[in-house]
Amino acid sequence: MSAKNEIKSLCVFCGSQSGNDPTFVEQTRAFAKYLASRDIQIVYGGGSVGLMGELADACLEAGGKIIGVITAKLLDREVGHRGLTQLDVVETMLKRKTRMADLSDAFVSLPGGMGTMDELFEMVTWGLLDLHGQKPKPNGVLNVAGYYDSLIQFLDENMVGGGFLNADHASNLVASDDFEVLMEKMEQIDLVSKIG
Repeated sequence: MSAKNEIKSLCVFCGSQSGNDPTFVEQTRAFAKYLASRDIQIVYGGGSVGLMGELADACLEAGGKIIGVITAKLLDREVGHRGLTQLDVVETMLKRKTRMADLSDAFVSLPGGMGTMDELFEMVTWGLLDLHGQKPKPNGVLNVAGYYDSLIQFLDENMVGGGFLNADHASNLVASDDFEVLMEKMEQIDLVSKIG
């Protein structure tokens, strides 16, 4: 079966900290190496610390291509990674997200904090509103060590169950604790927009 959604460049959102569970780092590194082995370029937030740094280092160690996009203000704070295939420095967070979206065919969120949640929900919303260009882009969460269990339950029970989100629109966000399964789901998903 051929992929409906060809993914050659994947935007990965993740934390500028590593979290308390070593599985977060292990799975981030394994995912980066997997993407490199499939010749899928990674686009990410440009940092060299936390899960962002682990993602970049593992990708580069595996011979992959990785583009970082970071704001000038965060360049020093998140210690912008200097060994990337490409590092784009932009002025605002909106320009950062726009640039990352423009460079990517799809999005995956790993564990992270408020910035990761902001990026995750903004990209899903852009897809629903047909703001990605020709068609919505796949969005997924890699549910490492059950990190997104509560969020997935909240979306289903509160947003869909409460009548704030259509079940078809909720299905645009796919989840798995296995990155190979997640990528397969994202490549095969039929995406729905609110206004398409």
